[in-house]
Amino acid sequence: MVIARSVALFVLAALFEIGGAWLVWQGVREERGWGWVGAGVVALGAYGFVATFQPDAHFGRILAAYGGIFVAGSIAWGMVADGYRPDRWDVAGALICLAGMAVIMYAPRGN
Repeated sequence: MVIARSVALFVLAALFEIGGAWLVWQGVREERGWGWVGAGVVALGAYGFVATFQPDAHFGRILAAYGGIFVAGSIAWGMVADGYRPDRWDVAGALICLAGMAVIMYAPRGN
């Protein structure tokens, strides 16, 4: 159950961080306005709080592991939100990042 909670927190963090960055992008690059930017800033701030609920006590480990989620999540977000079509190398790279995330976060450490 601890791993399921941790994965859910990583997914929630990805939604806030990637979504927040996308909102800022839309506000600035796509000229949708400062309301979009403000919503993005709020979402990015919320991302910072979500990470604090991870069961592991080591900030560096959590942030490093989250990097794998961020890579895969960003590709998925681009597919859904922007019609991005990843090639096989994008998918392979994302899977490698997710495997690295699992090793960093969930490997048995015996401590």
